[in-house]
Amino acid sequence: MDYLAKKYLRSRKIPSTACSGCGLGQVHKKVLLAIDELGLGTEDVVWGTGIGCAGRQTFNTWKGDNFAGTHGRVYAIATGLRLALPQEKKIVLTVGDGDAFGIGLLHLLHCIRRNVDITVIVADNFGYQSTGGQYGWTTPQGYVTDSSPYGMMEQNWTQNGRDILDILREAGATFLARHTSIEGKNAVESIKKAIQNKGFSLVQISYPCVTNFMGKALGTRKPVDAYKWFKERTVSGVQKPSSDETMFYTGVYYDHSNSQPEFAEHLKKWVADIERRHTNG
Repeated sequence: MDYLAKKYLRSRKIPSTACSGCGLGQVHKKVLLAIDELGLGTEDVVWGTGIGCAGRQTFNTWKGDNFAGTHGRVYAIATGLRLALPQEKKIVLTVGDGDAFGIGLLHLLHCIRRNVDITVIVADNFGYQSTGGQYGWTTPQGYVTDSSPYGMMEQNWTQNGRDILDILREAGATFLARHTSIEGKNAVESIKKAIQNKGFSLVQISYPCVTNFMGKALGTRKPVDAYKWFKERTVSGVQKPSSDETMFYTGVYYDHSNSQPEFAEHLKKWVADIERRHTNG
């Protein structure tokens, strides 16, 4: 068993039940590496999960405290926990692209608006892979999926000069990054920075769904073909996505860490001030 799995994960959940060749394990290992390199233990982190592949494969895997929220609600649960827990406790969420950029987007935006001190890892596999491979919010245009046999024709959040991270930045996120699962140390470093930021952080990590997305889009379920496709399209250096290509420009998108009042601390000070005024009044 991998030393990180032995140290941080429940043995009955290893190996994962993910499909053979799935890149989700790469995403999770990067999170574990970041936690380990920061010197954090299972008692220091509360791990929350969303729905779909990203949630199902991580729920109750962490040896420490963990929780699950369905259909975008994980952010509301995390906000409540942030208010209840000691400030030094870290909250890490692993969610899918639907939980982040689809049904959960409004909840996500309000969590960002408040600048809640949590780290969100978006494990992005380009659609609803756990329910058969329907296209979603980050499916590249033109690619065949189970629900787009002639190619995905809708505008998505990551092409044609549009970038979902722009919206998250304007909402008030203080740390944002984007990577693919085939990247190494640079992705781990982004996650470490996200965890260290006292405020809202999000790292989007795209990874291959060999069974559904790659099976339909590439016409093959061979992991070597899926990872080659990712490698050819991963480019270090954040820039605007073009309209005529499917490329992943990776790195730190925005870093304004520790610059804004964190929600829980702000609210507690607010309450204390009201109590003081009533006592003195």
